[in-house]
Amino acid sequence: QVQLVESGGGSVQAGGSLRLSCATSGLTFSTYNMAWFRQAPGKEREFVATINTSGRSTYYADSVKGRFTISRDSINDTVYLQMDSLKPEDTAVYYCAARQTGYKDYDYWGQGTQVTVSS
Repeated sequence: QVQLVESGGGSVQAGGSLRLSCATSGLTFSTYNMAWFRQAPGKEREFVATINTSGRSTYYADSVKGRFTISRDSINDTVYLQMDSLKPEDTAVYYCAARQTGYKDYDYWGQGTQVTVSS
């Protein structure tokens, strides 16, 4: 049974920081590219960041570049999203997702964790 479980969400003031975690189980973690997406109320789900299987390549949406950092821990099969200089427009439910190399779709998704940034 594959599970992706996000944690670390909460409420912070603008300019603050949060670190989200996505603990995985039931899959071969090293063979999956990992990503974070988010969805704000009334908006479409949008891409935030991704990291490849080795952890040597990352890519970010323009809206978070320079503020967010994605990383992965092969010992604990966990992916992280360090979020700094948070803005009210970062408020959303954040989802972790896993994708096999060579496939377009993400195979597995977490349940999401709420991030609220107040002005």
